[in-house]
Amino acid sequence: MKTIEIIGYKRANLGKSEAKKLRAEGNVPCVLYGGDEQVHFYAPMILFRELVYTDEAHFVHLNIEGQEYEAIMQDLQFHPVSEVILHVDFLQLFKGKLIKMNIPVHFEGTSIGAEKGGTLIKKRRYLKIQSLPKDMPEYVSVDITPLDFGKAIKVGDIEENNFTILDSKISSVAVVEMPRALRGKSADEEEELEEEGAEAEAEGEGPAEGGDA
Repeated sequence: MKTIEIIGYKRANLGKSEAKKLRAEGNVPCVLYGGDEQVHFYAPMILFRELVYTDEAHFVHLNIEGQEYEAIMQDLQFHPVSEVILHVDFLQLFKGKLIKMNIPVHFEGTSIGAEKGGTLIKKRRYLKIQSLPKDMPEYVSVDITPLDFGKAIKVGDIEENNFTILDSKISSVAVVEMPRALRGKSADEEEELEEEGAEAEAEGEGPAEGGDA
């Protein structure tokens, strides 16, 4: 997995007014936890572009006034209106210690159902993965090529390669819905078959009743 470096500076004050001032200056208040003690710091917002606005997961190399840490982004808060990054939590990494991350799903290929006019519904864009840091994937690849009408790819269908998917194995990752026009046609055909069956049954009963007479 790729690593992004973020250079930070320790925070002297932790109040809300100080955090608001940092944001106004183009910085993001952050905290690093998971080690011996929490480290409160801030970093320029521009450094978060490749980490936040991407469809791949990354490790983070934090350099906080000369002290270096390996970490992952654990939580991210946006302003509900301006979408400015309000706060970021980082989790410190240690070799040999399992971690959990939300890893993006990359859908590959074109499904059979979509080629016939169906609609591909992406149920999950992220999966929760547990692994050692060295085995954590940047993304999880899912081949949707064999997906036909009414079919789904489940979490349990995805191969686990030195990692564990923590989501329910029966949860759908992607499904293909049949077009409404075809659904209507299928219903009409089914109704026609039922009517033909009823007519055939009625025709078959006529001679039998006459024989009994």
